[in-house]
Amino acid sequence: MVPERLRAVLSGDVIDLARRFADEGYDLFLVGGSVRDALLGRDIADLDFTTNARPDDIERIGAAWADSTYLAGRDFGTVGLVKDGVTWEITTFRSEVYRNQSRKPQVTFSDSLAEDLSRRDFTVNAMAMRVPLEADDPPVMVDPYGGLADLAQGTLKTPVEPEISFGDDPLRMLRLFRFVSTLGFAPDAAAIDAVQRMGDRLQIVSAERIRTEFDKLMTGDHVTAALVGLVETGLAEQFIPELPALALEQDPIHHHKDVLAHTIAVVSKTSPRLRLRLAALFHDIGKPATRSFDRGGVTFHHHEVVGARMTKARMRDLRYPKEVVDGVSELVFLHMRPHTYKMGWTDSAVRRYVRDAGPLLEDLNELVRCDVTTRNARRARAIANRIDELEERIEILAEQEELAALRPPIDGNDVMRYLDIPPSREVGEIMDMLLERRIEDGPYSPEEAYAMLDEWRNRT
Repeated sequence: MVPERLRAVLSGDVIDLARRFADEGYDLFLVGGSVRDALLGRDIADLDFTTNARPDDIERIGAAWADSTYLAGRDFGTVGLVKDGVTWEITTFRSEVYRNQSRKPQVTFSDSLAEDLSRRDFTVNAMAMRVPLEADDPPVMVDPYGGLADLAQGTLKTPVEPEISFGDDPLRMLRLFRFVSTLGFAPDAAAIDAVQRMGDRLQIVSAERIRTEFDKLMTGDHVTAALVGLVETGLAEQFIPELPALALEQDPIHHHKDVLAHTIAVVSKTSPRLRLRLAALFHDIGKPATRSFDRGGVTFHHHEVVGARMTKARMRDLRYPKEVVDGVSELVFLHMRPHTYKMGWTDSAVRRYVRDAGPLLEDLNELVRCDVTTRNARRARAIANRIDELEERIEILAEQEELAALRPPIDGNDVMRYLDIPPSREVGEIMDMLLERRIEDGPYSPEEAYAMLDEWRNRT
């Protein structure tokens, strides 16, 4: 029985397009994740099709049907057809293989759908449905590698031997754990064994492709199992070695929690926002480098400072955008700050915390809450209460002082005009002085700000 949501996809414009291909002697199939997600009842984010037509023919047939064509992937057999604002990607049956140490696959076209499906990463993604030519015709399922059975069992298995599949595209080893995270499926033993033996082949894959897969893994609902799998198979060593390094050797005298287990627990507790999940993953990576023992037990002094530097370096290696690197590393740097609240904070300390956190404030507060994985209920409750109180203080001050717009009553242009000075480092220093007054004393008037400028001029 075909799910109604899939039947709705295989109608209208799709049938019209399939007829155009059929008129030229070609078949059109819905393929891969679109079929999988429809069968699982998940939202279908993308529609991917495959055909025995070559790219020239896809472009020619599609041009008469679509509003425009998108040809960025044409060299790899993919033509995008834009219709009513929606892009449909259609790819020629193909095979692609990474050879030796190449970072780019060699693509060859094929006339066989079964061969095309064999190059897919996992059997649950190696299913296709022939698009019907009439609305009342049932679509025909093509499942040569047992994807339906594996879908029912929640198993991730490669269509061919995993050594061949992972050898052809090593990124599939990371994608294995991405689907663990996003689908909640379990890898079969043969796939796990192949990852353990072939993990170093991931080195030939570009950092950008690794990052894209890792981001999807990090925001999945089953991220705990995925991260455990990355570490246990050794695959994490290939692109994020700081993670397995958190499995610190346990000292029989100076007892301390397993930092790796704690980190994974923190990640699993956070909301699935990428920046927050990455900050949770990296928040304690400075601990191995800062661990020391004394009579009071184990300490990790300034691990947040060291960790922020390590986070920035690793994320740059993975080619993250600068704004993501800066945001995540700043969260790592700040994640210990709220713990000093137990000693009591003045209004100025609260203002400074809000200023330093800036747009990261919501993520920072959630990170601090999720960082509590202790089994000591009293301690966990005390920390939660402190964060509650801090957030209440922020809310009260925000209502009183427009805390979100934490700035002096005059700006740099006012300073330059009043003092008759050009843009310079002095202007920045003066603005820092005015902002410091705002943080320490709260709101003040423009007249008071100009009085501070007079004092500054008299001193200089």
